Amino acid sequence: MLQVNELAKALNTTADTVRYYARLGLITATKSANGYKLFNSEQQARLRFILSARQLGFSVADISDILDKADCGQSACPTVRKLIEQRLLEVEEKIKHMQQLHQKMTLALETWQDQQDQLPDGEHICHLIGSFQQ
Repeated sequence: MLQVNELAKALNTTADTVRYYARLGLITATKSANGYKLFNSEQQARLRFILSARQLGFSVADISDILDKADCGQSACPTVRKLIEQRLLEVEEKIKHMQQLHQKMTLALETWQDQQDQLPDGEHICHLIGSFQQ
């Protein structure tokens, strides 16, 4: 049985992270006679799974669904496949938007490089942003 800090250290995470997932009910602790929260090896494995799933981009809600299936004795694999496909599409969309933003920022920087600084006027706080058009 491990205390919060020991579990955090064993899994290379923070005590706050352990407490967060315990507060959400994704992992459960027993209380010792002196009031310390203790986690058994099953909960340690469960937290290791949660941390791995988060590293793969699964949301807390996704992980909760996966754990619910597993807790009911069902295979979570079909759910995991479906969710990772969804998360991958979301990441691809974010990458696309970030590439577009990168292009805009690059163009803005190139456009503004040789422009004179100006004081704010009634129309623009910063004329660079106010006049930028793509």
